[in-house]
Amino acid sequence: MSGPSPLHSLRVAPLAFCILIAACGQQKPPQKGPVEVGVVTLSAQDATVSTELPGRTVSTMMSEVRPQVAGLIQKRLFTEGSMVTAGQPLYQIDARLYRASRDEAQATLASAQATAAAAQAKAQRYRSLGNTEAVSAQDRDDVIATARQAQAAVMQARAGLQTSNVNLEFTLVRAPISGRIGRTLFTPGALVTASQADPLTTIQQLDPIYVDITQSSAQLLQLRRSLAAGKTLPASATIRLKLDDGSDYPAEGRIEFAEPIVDVNSGTVTLRARFPNPDGLLMPGMFVRVVAPQSVVPGAILAPQQGISRDPKGNATALVVNRANKVERRIVTAGQAIGDTWLVTAGLKAGDRLIVEGTDKVKPDDQVKPVAITAAQ
Repeated sequence: MSGPSPLHSLRVAPLAFCILIAACGQQKPPQKGPVEVGVVTLSAQDATVSTELPGRTVSTMMSEVRPQVAGLIQKRLFTEGSMVTAGQPLYQIDARLYRASRDEAQATLASAQATAAAAQAKAQRYRSLGNTEAVSAQDRDDVIATARQAQAAVMQARAGLQTSNVNLEFTLVRAPISGRIGRTLFTPGALVTASQADPLTTIQQLDPIYVDITQSSAQLLQLRRSLAAGKTLPASATIRLKLDDGSDYPAEGRIEFAEPIVDVNSGTVTLRARFPNPDGLLMPGMFVRVVAPQSVVPGAILAPQQGISRDPKGNATALVVNRANKVERRIVTAGQAIGDTWLVTAGLKAGDRLIVEGTDKVKPDDQVKPVAITAAQ
């Protein structure tokens, strides 16, 4: 009996291959384990609540330099925009007339002193003769009165000399305060007077510098009520600045005082802070944002922002891993952002394991494998 033909073998092979493929397709896929999620274990800690408030920089001292005598400006003795010190000469006003007035006052004083000396000597003689009744009492009294008038004339002439010296000193205009001087509004050859409206220039003290901050009276009232109720603790008066370009100012400042009245037009209270400004980075009139600590919340829950989301209704929600390593959805109250965290006042507690990575891979009641995430990670 002969064996199977080659044609029969070619027909059987495809059939066996199809049966093998069908058997493989009926096998079940391998079972997967719980999904790994990154969790952060929440803890209670004291949290400083800060707020950003608008502010404007103001020089701590400002002086408008004005002439105190009239005359022509002969010289400008400073460089515009430079730092000047109190008492430094700034302008020289023509002093010839004031020097002549000083010399005249000196001569008047010398004449009055000579007259007073003669009158005093005569009065002394009349006093001695009056004791011997060589002169009448009336003559003696007249001479003594004349001597006193001469002495008063000396005092008047001395006062006139002092006035002349002061006016002569005023011809050299000096800086009243130390600070950075601005541009000059009058050049050599300009006529200035003591009663003119325009200042010669302006000096502003920039180190330290003030920042005037505006805060609504409602926010201030809420803070004071919270402090009175013991819900929060008073925070430090140290504050920080954000410049107009969004960068942080390197130095810290301190709150100096708060205005005791509320602005009737804006309903705000003005706070004043002092900041060091050794490099002159802050200039008067700049707009800044002030990061001011308002209060300290004891035992606060700070949740990373990536672990808090919003549902379609706008409620803040969080996914938490319970003791059975199952996912729970919580409705939370996120009051305020502090750095990269939310201050949670309800819905979470210390010890909860908040999911911060893999929230899009799981849903409530899913079994998960929690992996601890550190703050650095």
